Amino acid sequence: MNSRRVVIVGAGFGGLQAAQSLADSGADVLLIDRNNYHTFVPLLYQVATGQLEPEYIAYPIRTILRRFSFLRNKSKVQFLMAEVEQIDFSRQTVETDSCSITYDFLVLATGSQTQFLGVPGALEYAFSMRTLEEAIAIRNHIFSCFERAIQESDSSRRQQLLTFTIVGGGPTGVEVAGALVEMLRGHLRRDYPTLLQQVRLILVQSGDRLLADLPKKLGAYTYKRLHQLGVEVYLQTKVTRVTFESLHLQNDEVATATVIWTAGLEANSPTTSEEVSSANKGKLLVHPTLQLLEQPNIYAIGDLAYIEQNGKPLTGVAPEALQQGVAVARNIQRQFRGKSPEHFSYFNKGRLAIIGCYSGVGKIGAFAFTGCLAWLMWLGVHLVYLPGYRSRLLVLLTWLHTYFFGDRSVRLILSMKER
Repeated sequence: MNSRRVVIVGAGFGGLQAAQSLADSGADVLLIDRNNYHTFVPLLYQVATGQLEPEYIAYPIRTILRRFSFLRNKSKVQFLMAEVEQIDFSRQTVETDSCSITYDFLVLATGSQTQFLGVPGALEYAFSMRTLEEAIAIRNHIFSCFERAIQESDSSRRQQLLTFTIVGGGPTGVEVAGALVEMLRGHLRRDYPTLLQQVRLILVQSGDRLLADLPKKLGAYTYKRLHQLGVEVYLQTKVTRVTFESLHLQNDEVATATVIWTAGLEANSPTTSEEVSSANKGKLLVHPTLQLLEQPNIYAIGDLAYIEQNGKPLTGVAPEALQQGVAVARNIQRQFRGKSPEHFSYFNKGRLAIIGCYSGVGKIGAFAFTGCLAWLMWLGVHLVYLPGYRSRLLVLLTWLHTYFFGDRSVRLILSMKER
């Protein structure tokens, strides 16, 4: 067993959990990621809207692994910062930009990337929000728009700078819209008192309701709440084109300098030496055990894997990736002992979504609820899952400061580069 090597590609929720669960397995475990930190993706929107410092939601991977070693004296988990270029199935190697690594078992946890759905101009002119760098770019851009607008003498150009559009009515789109409202009601009201009446917030959703993965009444509540907060919500509206200065809809055109794209995700699949079976959005087809159909010693988890449960595909949320990380570690250890891997079964603990301004929605079991309770539960759950005691404390103190004083201290523009 000691000679077995398990390579994990991707240090997101699933990859880190798999590494942690294999830490005392006796195998040599190598975790690979292009960054030396783990990003707590659910809070990216708070970096983008100036509520949290980027460092609060990024945690050094080596620090996490060192904690594994402290808790487990026999831990053999190592980390390599590298870009994976190709996976060679026949040679059982992972080719990176710095070296070639052999594996006995491989866990693919490379996550997802923004899907622009073939909309012309979206890739070039819309802001995506999947990485820390992208969140910082959005923050810089938003504050730059206000600084430019306060100097702008042309009313139409000023309105364009103060019109912020969000494409996608899922949890991320709703979160961004609510966070922007909180910004406007807080420090921006004091920093730019002459501009606030001209600000427009627009949320565009192609479907007939918001939060399509939650019950209809929760989507209806979210629509009503955002409307009360001053967000213009366009339902059953498709985006046809994005330009530097506008967002084109089916029967309308919105002059805007800001398009934040949260409309879709697709699998961030690694390049492989042989073709693998895939499903919708580029996800890899896996057995119920999470093994690739063609490679019994390779597992795919999280946003990368397509797996159905009760006749419906899993949605790719963080709790699914965490449970899959535990499951693949258990199955790999079963294979070490010559046993067959077991089927993965996801236990759904519930779903929460935050709207902002002390409101949210949630569903736990058969119970659906809205308002301040859902908002508090969302904050509590994300605080618990955030890695690192220091990060949790800093985030908690920042939230208390924000909600008690209506102020956000993160207002630095670190780059004034144009798109």
